[in-house]
Amino acid sequence: MIMSRIEAPQDEDTAATGNLVERLLSGLPAEAVLTDPDVTASYANDMASFCEAGTPAVVVMPRTVEEVQHVMRTATELRVPVVPQGARTGLSGAANASDGCIVLSLVKMDRILEINPVDRIAVVEPGVINAALSRAVNEHGLYYPPDPSSWEMCTIGGNIGTASGGLCCVKYGVTAEYVLGLEVVLADGRLMNTGRRTAKGVAGYDLTRLFVGSEGSLGIVVRAILALKPQPPQQLVLAAEFGSARAACDAVCRIMEGGHVPSLLELMDRTTVKAVNDMAHMGLPETTEALLLAAFDTHDPAADLAAVGALCEAAGATQVVPAEDAAESELLLQARRLSLTALEAVKGTTMIDDVCVPRSRLGDMLEGIERVADKYALTIGVCAHAGDGNTHPTVCFDASDPDESRRARESFDEIMALGLELGGTITGEHGVGVLKKEWLAREIGPVGVEMQRAIKTTFDPLGILNPGKLF
Repeated sequence: MIMSRIEAPQDEDTAATGNLVERLLSGLPAEAVLTDPDVTASYANDMASFCEAGTPAVVVMPRTVEEVQHVMRTATELRVPVVPQGARTGLSGAANASDGCIVLSLVKMDRILEINPVDRIAVVEPGVINAALSRAVNEHGLYYPPDPSSWEMCTIGGNIGTASGGLCCVKYGVTAEYVLGLEVVLADGRLMNTGRRTAKGVAGYDLTRLFVGSEGSLGIVVRAILALKPQPPQQLVLAAEFGSARAACDAVCRIMEGGHVPSLLELMDRTTVKAVNDMAHMGLPETTEALLLAAFDTHDPAADLAAVGALCEAAGATQVVPAEDAAESELLLQARRLSLTALEAVKGTTMIDDVCVPRSRLGDMLEGIERVADKYALTIGVCAHAGDGNTHPTVCFDASDPDESRRARESFDEIMALGLELGGTITGEHGVGVLKKEWLAREIGPVGVEMQRAIKTTFDPLGILNPGKLF
């Protein structure tokens, strides 16, 4: 059994790493095995704050399924932990390295293997960039809806690992709803197929859904069969300005209760609007307390926007401005996409939460976050997938200030507690990773944790797949 990097004498540690690299090179090309400490250190973590990361022994970048199988067989034989990675745009520390691990970067497995307009599926490798897939299927008149804010950088494998969402989830749903089947390399190197290519299928346990959101803790996804939809008409966007966050949340409830199906329903609070204006000079109304963006991609979006605009006015909107064309719509959406980047510029460091609550409690959530910000004397901006009740409270702080960092972490935890108190969940789309392990246990309870650990043990009896995450 390999000793930990902390316990092992330096010469034994070096010898173990040398043996590991030698074994990996027996089944991988030399350019796929990175050992330079300065290079491997750059793969140590994702984009989350306050998440510990270890020092990887080696980074491997396979291009084929067989190469991934070789990595896992080697890891199993030598009892070496393996941390799967995509583009490392995650926000929970799920892709953070552990000491002495193999970082398994899947970004070189980036082929779109098939786009089938009849079956309305795409077959892809895990390293395919989300935006690249979206553009490729658009050329066939098809649409892949999941669109995380990092869609120009994030990979499909990472999206699957964290069960990511996006701006359009209110109408089209999250990643899990588009994963029909998977090819997965298990911890011991065996290859398993789950799911189907067909529109329907209920044979056996739904192992496909089990892997979606498992954060690389059960197996390595090497191929995915994804469901596609016909490309919808170009959407039009409406912006509604409100004098309070509560009024904007009331408008969200009226829209959903009224049976409307927007393709997007997003909220930005006053802190976020100001941050976007300061960074991009977009001319957003800084007098607003909350800005609501609604979009429709129906055959008559103008009529839908008019109906929703009336509901916003009934809820107290001070101004309602529907876009006249696609260009105006895109300008409004660009402001929303810039939210997290703009908030990061406020203090230099952010902690981005993704607590999801029932839509009916969204107003309570936003008012509670404002109280937390006042309590800890911090800037906390909120942008939200309001149609889902999925909030992104973003704590802005100076990481070089120990006291401010402490207050940031405490406020983050208090916001998660608030979400659970309101009947919500600690994560709607970012995952658990390292950041929210304690909170997962609180949400699902001891029996839930026991059952999830039992599933983990079944798939990974040696505990080498992404150790230290989730539990």
